Amino acid sequence: MIVYSTTLQDLPPAEILVVGSGSAGATAAITAARLGASVTLVERYGFMGGISTQVLDTFYGFFTPGANPRKVVGGVPDWVVEELLKHKAAIYRPNTYGAGQGITYDPETLKVIWEQLALQSGVRLLYHALVVDVIREGDTIQGVVIASKAGLFRLTAHVVIDASGDADVAARMGVPFESSRDVPIQSLTTTFKLINVDVEKAKNVKKAELHAKMQQAAEWGYDLPRKEGSVHLTPLPGVMATNMTRVRDVDPLDIQQLTQAEIEGRRQAMEYSRFLIERIPGYEKAALGGLSVQIGVRESRRIFGEYRLSRDDVLSARKFSDAIAQCGAPIEEHHAGQDTRWEYLPEGETYHIPYRCLLPQKAEGLLVAGRCLSADHDAHASVRSMGQCMAMGQAAGAAAVIALQHNTHPRAVAIPELQSTLRRLGAILD
Repeated sequence: MIVYSTTLQDLPPAEILVVGSGSAGATAAITAARLGASVTLVERYGFMGGISTQVLDTFYGFFTPGANPRKVVGGVPDWVVEELLKHKAAIYRPNTYGAGQGITYDPETLKVIWEQLALQSGVRLLYHALVVDVIREGDTIQGVVIASKAGLFRLTAHVVIDASGDADVAARMGVPFESSRDVPIQSLTTTFKLINVDVEKAKNVKKAELHAKMQQAAEWGYDLPRKEGSVHLTPLPGVMATNMTRVRDVDPLDIQQLTQAEIEGRRQAMEYSRFLIERIPGYEKAALGGLSVQIGVRESRRIFGEYRLSRDDVLSARKFSDAIAQCGAPIEEHHAGQDTRWEYLPEGETYHIPYRCLLPQKAEGLLVAGRCLSADHDAHASVRSMGQCMAMGQAAGAAAVIALQHNTHPRAVAIPELQSTLRRLGAILD
């Protein structure tokens, strides 16, 4: 008989519990707290932001691509951007692939901004806490079990928002999902930044020139799995950031494979930085200035919700009566090959993200937000942009508060009331 040395301890309950503080979870927690709810946010790292502060440095999805960009994300996400600009820690930057204007920021400053906005809103933060199980009554979630240095804790809530990225809570509730164990998923990327760059000189290197040299790299003795990718300006002088490495054929839910992916991602980052320093003008005196906190996972579990966003929905710019956000981002698939597949919506168009994509099948009292939403592989490759993750988080936070106010489950939330609340917050639904 196995005897466990740890017993469950109780933490103060929350009205709304958010698991994961990436761009979706952070926005969900801030939104719900601003609307008056008691909110607890559980985060496994010692800071907020998820991919937005661990791996990337640009919000995409706020604007439609094309010649006449249109802003399609608003509300609480604007508050985040305003704070970044106030700290002189963000710049607007067009995307060279046509994904639309991006907002590039300093991730270290964003860590503090996410945290301060959450605290100002009244969010209770629990860092260094990992969700390891759920508390349930039948199909209804009652809370979660978290592990920390001090042991195992029980944390109950009226509504739980799974913004873990990997749908950890939903999976433990038995919600059906699709993952790399069922279909191929996108590759993983370790990002890195270079310091002491001659930025003016580096800016004159065109994308075609950079990619042509990457195609030649093997002849010069470099091992570059991806033959394209980006290196871009940042708000910091002399610093350029990259999105270049490609670690393919990995199941990010497998601890052994993910460990090897982390090792391989850092190896590739060293090789790509060597290539840039030795072969690309402007980088002659540069040095590696930092690696992403963890490897960037684009896709793992995608739940099956009340509706599943499809490739056709995206490319036909479909609209829905239960819209909670909109997106104009192209399908951007980082497959196992040497390039990236891009497919665009009609010029200036957007599609709607239905509320039903945030409602998991076979679970009550639970919402998802962010990249674990209900979408097929191609639709996911568009809707996972951080701007849309923030918009989904805002919608999940608002829906959770409405469910709390009416003492019901998120599935019973009236769409007109949710949309009205979102518009009052500043969300752009039309």
